[in-house]
Amino acid sequence: MTLRGAWAAALMHNPELAAFSWEVRAAEARTLQASLRPNPEIGVVVENIGGSGSFEGAEEAETTLGMRYLLELGGKRQKRTDLAELETEMAGWDYEMRRIEVLTEVELRFIEVLVAQRHLELARNNTDLSARVLDVVDKRIKSGAISPIEHDKQRVETISARVALERAQRNLTVVRHRLAATWGSRDPQFKSVSGALESIQPIPPIQALADLVSQNPDIARWAAEIAKRRAAVKLAESQAIPDLTTGVGVRHFKQSNDTALVLEISLPIPIFNRNQGNVLAAQFESAKAIQEQKKTEVRVQTALTGAYEEMAASYAEAVALRDEALPAAQRSFDRTQEGFKRGQFDYLDVLEVQRTLFRIRGQYVDALSTYHSAVAQVEGLIGQSIEALDGTPSKSMKPGDAPDA
Repeated sequence: MTLRGAWAAALMHNPELAAFSWEVRAAEARTLQASLRPNPEIGVVVENIGGSGSFEGAEEAETTLGMRYLLELGGKRQKRTDLAELETEMAGWDYEMRRIEVLTEVELRFIEVLVAQRHLELARNNTDLSARVLDVVDKRIKSGAISPIEHDKQRVETISARVALERAQRNLTVVRHRLAATWGSRDPQFKSVSGALESIQPIPPIQALADLVSQNPDIARWAAEIAKRRAAVKLAESQAIPDLTTGVGVRHFKQSNDTALVLEISLPIPIFNRNQGNVLAAQFESAKAIQEQKKTEVRVQTALTGAYEEMAASYAEAVALRDEALPAAQRSFDRTQEGFKRGQFDYLDVLEVQRTLFRIRGQYVDALSTYHSAVAQVEGLIGQSIEALDGTPSKSMKPGDAPDA
């Protein structure tokens, strides 16, 4: 499983993304509904029946068959449609926001699996190394060069390495399930993930990243959000204009068997209710959107700064461990082990450098994990790959960019 394969699986099968796609369709349906005109009304009115005197029966009945139609004034239908279209656009932005979040989550879970695989590999190497050191200790004990108690000390180290190996195996199982859950699978169908964990690249200036924050859907959506709230103000203002109701009908006079046309026009008088409360509320919501936009920009910029600092620190740590600490620890272990075989070093010297080597190896993998996780978070915040900042493809692969098998 590569990162691209994991992304594709999540985009196709993530349950939350599937739910968002239905929300977009529902918003489109609401736009259609908002654009429709009111239906005409048809009605029948029978008068002058069931009374007293000459109106006791139905001889004086007057029957009116008519149709009424509501004429929306003030451009209500167009304003209502404009608002619904902007709400549809917002549903699209909400989907895009969640899509970026899901892709970032998938990448973070993918890195966890990649790191867990490396920790398992290190645990196996450490277990084998501890076993080899134990063999050297046993040979020196047999030759009488050291005390038998040293066997128990190294035996403890070997058991500890095996326990760490079992823990690494269990952790790998957990993170594999966690990755599969991002595309709605309960059981992972992949055996392993493929990626270049040790591939890192120099950190670009933070200003180059900060300039791209506007691409973040959480910020970019606010242009549409502000437009939507302004459209809500216009709709509320138009609703203060009363609508005109017109009607036409035919009235039948039973006594004379005559008929006549009936015309009707009615218009509410906006004396008390001019929709002023809803207009004010819409205006306040529009003003609130400006502040919410600023708050979102500050939040995203703060998150970018934090992720950038973590990325820069972990990059420096990984480079230092890779180029200096790890080679030095390996050389020290190799020399100490050879010297121990010839009786130049005590067992405690071997034990100390062995522990140092194991620690540096694990620390290096952890630094790589922190680096790639920070890169994933930064890329989620700027909406693009860091490698594409200079406009040319990078020679350095991301953790999951190994070619598919």
